[in-house]
Amino acid sequence: MDIEEQLALIKRGVVELIDEEELRKKLLRNTPLRVKVGFDPTAPDLHLGHTVVMQKMRHFQQLGHTIIFLIGDFTGRIGDPTGKSETRPPLTEEQVLANAQTYKKQVFKILDPEKTRIVFNAEWLSKLDAQGFIKLASCYTVARMMERDDFEKRYREQRPIAIHEFLYPLCQGYDSVHLHADVELGGTDQKFNLLMGRTLQTHYNQESQCILTMPLLEGLDGVRKMSKSYGNYIGIDESPDQMFGKMMRISDELMWRYYELLSEKSLAEIKTMQEHVADGSLHPKTCKEDLAEEIITRYHGSTAAQNARKDFAAVFTEGALPENALEYSVAEGAGSTPVAFLEGAGLVKSRSEARRLLQSGSLTINGEKVFDATAALPAGEYTVRLGKKRFLKLSVKA
Repeated sequence: MDIEEQLALIKRGVVELIDEEELRKKLLRNTPLRVKVGFDPTAPDLHLGHTVVMQKMRHFQQLGHTIIFLIGDFTGRIGDPTGKSETRPPLTEEQVLANAQTYKKQVFKILDPEKTRIVFNAEWLSKLDAQGFIKLASCYTVARMMERDDFEKRYREQRPIAIHEFLYPLCQGYDSVHLHADVELGGTDQKFNLLMGRTLQTHYNQESQCILTMPLLEGLDGVRKMSKSYGNYIGIDESPDQMFGKMMRISDELMWRYYELLSEKSLAEIKTMQEHVADGSLHPKTCKEDLAEEIITRYHGSTAAQNARKDFAAVFTEGALPENALEYSVAEGAGSTPVAFLEGAGLVKSRSEARRLLQSGSLTINGEKVFDATAALPAGEYTVRLGKKRFLKLSVKA
């Protein structure tokens, strides 16, 4: 690729690039850049929201650059205050190291291990003694630190800010100094910390890194950022069927954002798809299925992705049961009423829940909606579906 083509790929989906002319000069040197991305191992599992930045890392690898995947085993114990309304309790060393090992396994589902260098920042930050931290802290002022939105807001609202929270952005910036980073990537909520790296590199007489901020991917609700705490996430270690089902829940509008940030399709291909959907020659459901299959292929392989697509079609389009549906047998009579077998099979927690779901039209037996909670089923085999996710192969014995 020429420089303009490289920049077009690099800028795809990026919210902000500081500074484009600086990056252009770095690229013109025709030497591999050191592209740094830091992840604090604060939870054991990664979700698609995390992979937005990883996709950009992959773009840099495709252009021949080296990714420095920094695991913040030191900073993770401080706790990044970004976006937090209160001080976050630090993790233990054991928690951080356990989560870090999980990250290492998961990231290579996206990145090329031959072009990835994994580092742990405790390697150098733990060696900074009191004098070293005092010297580092002298590089920045309290006034500048209070320019961070979350710090300023908490100060204005008289909420506590612990001194150790000021150390976090300084440590992240010092990581860039130690690694001589040419580029650093992060979410939009990381902009202050990324700029800290530029500032400290200048202080240490290094060439400043360029920074790229990536958008925070909306979760399944299309409103809040993807997060396990919000329950709107798609984990990359979830089963193919779970991932496919969740992908099909996103809105048609949100689907295009997922395409831009997560798909390997070119922007031209995506634009063509949008035009076909607009003129009615392509159904958005097909586009969503294609996207789900592409993403699941990345994490579980093509066979698993194709099977997940077939299973979804069989269950939600053709009315079939999934292969792993629960099987339950009951004697004909009182036990074969909907409230009885739904509770007995464990599909509901109580008979009152069963009655409520029946009243709302959530129960389907052999493809027909059932509202009567007390009518006993005669002997036979039944396909039972409760809502969208609960299935039962029911056998009523005479």
